[in-house]
Amino acid sequence: MNFTYPAVFHPKKDGSYEGYFPDLKGCTFSGATLDDAINDAIEEERQWIMVEADEDNGFPFVSDAEDIELGEGDFIREIAVIVHFEVGYY
Repeated sequence: MNFTYPAVFHPKKDGSYEGYFPDLKGCTFSGATLDDAINDAIEEERQWIMVEADEDNGFPFVSDAEDIELGEGDFIREIAVIVHFEVGYY
């Protein structure tokens, strides 16, 4: 299955990045560079989805990027992942 959720990226003074997924409670990421943060965001999103699937909690709706409040310097990227479930899982 394909999942795409908006992620909020916050650049830090040291050039690194941190961020979170507004729709995925507690799902955060970071990286020394933007590429590292994107890669971490992909992995964290995938892991979050796998845990929720295992707990049978369902998946949250995707927020419209225009509805997400941003801090100074923050920006949004849509992060897409493909999650493979066992046949008959869903």
